[in-house]
Amino acid sequence: MKKTTRSVGELRSAYDFYSLKGVVRGKYAARLQPKNNLIHLEPDVAKVFVDEESVNHTLRSLIRLAKAETIHTH
Repeated sequence: MKKTTRSVGELRSAYDFYSLKGVVRGKYAARLQPKNNLIHLEPDVAKVFVDEESVNHTLRSLIRLAKAETIHTH
């Protein structure tokens, strides 16, 4: 039987990734568990907060401000 050739970029109709050695389903799922607290920023917010450090700094400042307001109002 003659082996068929595919052009570059042409995909097979199906791939069997489970037959590959070392494939483990859910291997990296633990990385996405709630302990990571991944959130989605809306585009307008993401323009201001370009990295996690800036988000954390601002949120910590807001927490301190809210605590100070609570103390002064009671």
